[in-house]
Amino acid sequence: MKKTLLLLSPILLGTTSIMAQKEMFNPVLTGVTSLTIAPDSRAGAMGDVGVATDPDVNSQYWNPAKYPFAISPAGFSLAYTPWLRQFVSDIDLANLVGYYRIGDYQAISGSLTYFSLGDVYADNYVIRPYEMAIDFAYSRMLSETFSTAVGLRFIHSDLQYNYDEDITSGQAFAADIAMFYTNYVMLGRRESLFNLGLNASNIGSKISYDGGNTNQFIPPNLRLGASLMVPIDEYNTISFSADVNKLMVPTKPSYRQFLNEEFGEEFEDDSYSYASEYQSWLDAGGYNEISPIAGIFQSFADAPGGLREELQEIYWGAGVEYAYNNQFFLRGGYHYENEYKGNRKYFTLGTGFKMSVFSLDAAYLISMAQSNPLDQTLRFPLSFDMDGTREIMGR
Repeated sequence: MKKTLLLLSPILLGTTSIMAQKEMFNPVLTGVTSLTIAPDSRAGAMGDVGVATDPDVNSQYWNPAKYPFAISPAGFSLAYTPWLRQFVSDIDLANLVGYYRIGDYQAISGSLTYFSLGDVYADNYVIRPYEMAIDFAYSRMLSETFSTAVGLRFIHSDLQYNYDEDITSGQAFAADIAMFYTNYVMLGRRESLFNLGLNASNIGSKISYDGGNTNQFIPPNLRLGASLMVPIDEYNTISFSADVNKLMVPTKPSYRQFLNEEFGEEFEDDSYSYASEYQSWLDAGGYNEISPIAGIFQSFADAPGGLREELQEIYWGAGVEYAYNNQFFLRGGYHYENEYKGNRKYFTLGTGFKMSVFSLDAAYLISMAQSNPLDQTLRFPLSFDMDGTREIMGR
């Protein structure tokens, strides 16, 4: 009997652990998740870190307040990111971004992002669902070390997988508020560059796919970060950067919570048989009626697990960048998300080459947890420096 219990103990403990993890798994859910995909390879090679790194042409996504500190007066970039490439060949993210400095203290910028979900075959027709976002930002330097920016974004999401009249495309509007601080500090005898960044992005309306009967939050995100660039010698530098993020979306009561309240903690339903009753339960509880602004404030103190679960909703990244003569770059990083909130954990690697006219970067992702849509995917964005282009053309 004892031997039988000893043999069964690991199985029982493992089953209990799996059930506990299943009940605790409660990710923050939003619509238009393509807005959370990093479009460029520099940040993508550094653990998805970019709010406080040195300004570059792709700062529109990470922190548009960096543009007034950019060295070049203008630039633009084209980026292409394959998605789920291990399984399909026609899902991808395309991004076009550019900026123009107005004098010494201001800049305007904009970007267009297109996320294609490929071809979906239904009966005798083909459907091509997609998501798109277009945005513009204005940034201004308020002092020699500090700048701010505001941005506006239009979002269109067409996820129709059939021609059902009850399913429609959705639109939303959002705004970004960003800040950037940069200054030199002395580390021993080395004059190092220290940056701080903040970007509250996608603060706006909800999105609906059924004519307004139900609404989903878009992903408003609060990103804070710091970066330190240390010169090694005249030609070599190394930078250390880190970002922390918090999706400012109220935690949605889980299906498990619904089952516990309505049927008891012992009741199991892996087939999601009570989906309609669950939606009615959410409506009765008022979750679907929470406004976007109220949801932002509520998101900091509404997790069922209290402070511990609120801290689990914070995800972070850290990265390092080595530069030789500001022309050749090696990058690496790590990204972490709690296992109960999505479990995205991965290492990133990358390199970059910068010429007078253009720069080419590459990023590679290695997933350490569940399969990541970008796992073992290589990305190559191409950026152009308008100042260098003028020099080549002799103007």
